[in-house]
Amino acid sequence: MPISINHVQKEDVREMFDDIAPKYDFLNHFLSMGIDKRWRKRLRKEMAKNTPISIIDVATGTGDLAFELSKIKEASIIGVDIAEKMLIIAKEKSQKKKLNDRVSFQLADGSELPFSDNSFDAASISFGIRNFENPQKGLEDILRVLKPGGYAYILEFGKPEKQPMKSFYKLYSSHILPFFGKLFSGHTKAYKYLPSSVKKFLFGDNFCELMKTAGFEEARFIKLTFGIVYLYIGKK
Repeated sequence: MPISINHVQKEDVREMFDDIAPKYDFLNHFLSMGIDKRWRKRLRKEMAKNTPISIIDVATGTGDLAFELSKIKEASIIGVDIAEKMLIIAKEKSQKKKLNDRVSFQLADGSELPFSDNSFDAASISFGIRNFENPQKGLEDILRVLKPGGYAYILEFGKPEKQPMKSFYKLYSSHILPFFGKLFSGHTKAYKYLPSSVKKFLFGDNFCELMKTAGFEEARFIKLTFGIVYLYIGKK
């Protein structure tokens, strides 16, 4: 039986991300001071080492990671998300970027992916796994659609453990981020939820153990930006 480590409800997450969709990209870049682009680039570089052709980007949101992954030569990417308004923006961006032949988007639940077993060379998810109602179940379904020997690449927030970054990050995530998130989006709940969800979620070795419990043969992590973000890599 999957281990439930979250108390977030799927419908609440869907509604929240639909509500903030119009301001989502701006706030991502503004609140991370542009560093989010570097995190996605690092994931793409790690993934490219295994030259995947078929890629699924789970919890794709407005598609920024899917577009970054399209830089991998000959790769074809399918992005899935439960928030329809996020996908509308993703499709508009894809058309403007002229990437419709390489990147497609589909409304789907990341825990019940509408694809056959062993369909993809690689899978990715950026800052989405902690929003799953049951993260282990989500990992299990990502594993299911990966081909044998395929890899999953997961970006997720962690918790800096060394000073002074530890204190700065606590101040930023607890006070500065919610303030500016509310100011620009008008959505208080979403930007209070983010630091709260990060605080409760697993990171580092504990998340790697969850990946192994879900069935991954190997799981490791790379710390990014002083441990603010972790890049997890799991092999089927």
